[in-house]
Amino acid sequence: MRRMKAKSGPASAAKRSRPATVESRERLLHAALRLFAAQGFAKTSIREIASTAGVNIAAISYYFGDKAGLYRTLFTESLGCPATAFSQADHSTMTLREALSSVLLGFLDLLKQDELVQLGTRLHFREMIEPTGMREEKIDTGIRPAHAMLVKLLSRALGLVRADDGVHRLAFSIIGLGVQMFLTRDVIQAIRPQLLATPAAIDTWAARMVDYAEAMVAVEAQRRVPSPGRVPKIAVRKKP
Repeated sequence: MRRMKAKSGPASAAKRSRPATVESRERLLHAALRLFAAQGFAKTSIREIASTAGVNIAAISYYFGDKAGLYRTLFTESLGCPATAFSQADHSTMTLREALSSVLLGFLDLLKQDELVQLGTRLHFREMIEPTGMREEKIDTGIRPAHAMLVKLLSRALGLVRADDGVHRLAFSIIGLGVQMFLTRDVIQAIRPQLLATPAAIDTWAARMVDYAEAMVAVEAQRRVPSPGRVPKIAVRKKP
């Protein structure tokens, strides 16, 4: 009995070319992530991205439209994007230390991830320093909700019904403890590399950071306690 040969029409040709298509797109994303993270958006050309990826320059237009579209894709797809699961955690039943540990340990866990996440994290921080327009979107979709969550748990710890400027200042300061590790990572590795050399070392720093954050909350709480004998000022309306 004669065997039927597989058809080699457009459908089968598309099927054969699909893996190469996916591979080319992935190579472009990986190359762009490395270059954007190292050089920034403005100093990276589409020709350089295509050359690094080993792909024809026209592929960038085909897959992403232009350089801006490729840059946006790095923020909207999971490739290299920092995890933000800690911002979704339920802190309503946690103690202050448990909640701060959830926030800070989840944040610093990025330092233990693979190279793609490391590059993605660096790209996100570069966007903060050299904004392209993605920063506003990132603030609305990620940073603002995470900040609101932290403000809520700090207000609860301080016994406040409504957060004031002092609570927001405290929230920014606590997150700043973690942010500085990413921004000064190269300096830390040059001066004291063992502090970030292993996952255990990062965990140790994260635990100390929770201690520092707790101390900051305690100072803020103490600041709000009236001093003995202090008479609160009452606004007096002057007579006309």
